[in-house]
Amino acid sequence: TYKDFLASKSTACAPAGFDPPSFTAPLFPFQRDIVTMACRVGRFCIWADCGMGKTAMQLEWAHQVHQHTGGNVLVLAPLAVAHQTVREGAKFGIVCSFAATQAEVKPGITITNYEKLSHFDPASFQGVVLDESSILKAYTGKIRNQIIESFSQTPFRLACSATPAPNDHMELGNHAEFLGICEPVDMLNRYFVHDSGDTSKWRLR
Repeated sequence: TYKDFLASKSTACAPAGFDPPSFTAPLFPFQRDIVTMACRVGRFCIWADCGMGKTAMQLEWAHQVHQHTGGNVLVLAPLAVAHQTVREGAKFGIVCSFAATQAEVKPGITITNYEKLSHFDPASFQGVVLDESSILKAYTGKIRNQIIESFSQTPFRLACSATPAPNDHMELGNHAEFLGICEPVDMLNRYFVHDSGDTSKWRLR
């Protein structure tokens, strides 16, 4: 039937996570709802505008993943905010530490900057957080490729950004690939139509 045909086209991402038993950071109700959904899905994007408490939510998510799996979580952040995130964690009651290499990793949550990713073993982490995930915007960028390849097998993945450029189809595709949902080309073929009148334009089907 036509209904079955439509159902066969569904690409919903099956939840692969868990329900948080309790919260450590003093989150607002809407923040708890977002973190709960992120934990349930397992691989998720938090696109929260400036002032919405993105740091608190990503640290709470990392803490929940660490508690649930017993494994370590790596938070990748821009150099300017890496140490600030450690201080924010202490304020929220979530212990995390900065590390420049794998040898400096302590049990729990480790924060480092994107440029130091090559000094870590991605396989040793059960979860990864991309702070300011708009770094994936560079479609063929070296760091973009390194991030996606390094964490393709990581069970829990979270991308956080206040500027996700929702109308940029390539950035959407890069986030989808990082989360293991689909590759950018597959996303374009499924959900977009190429505008024959302008070879640089794509539009939703």
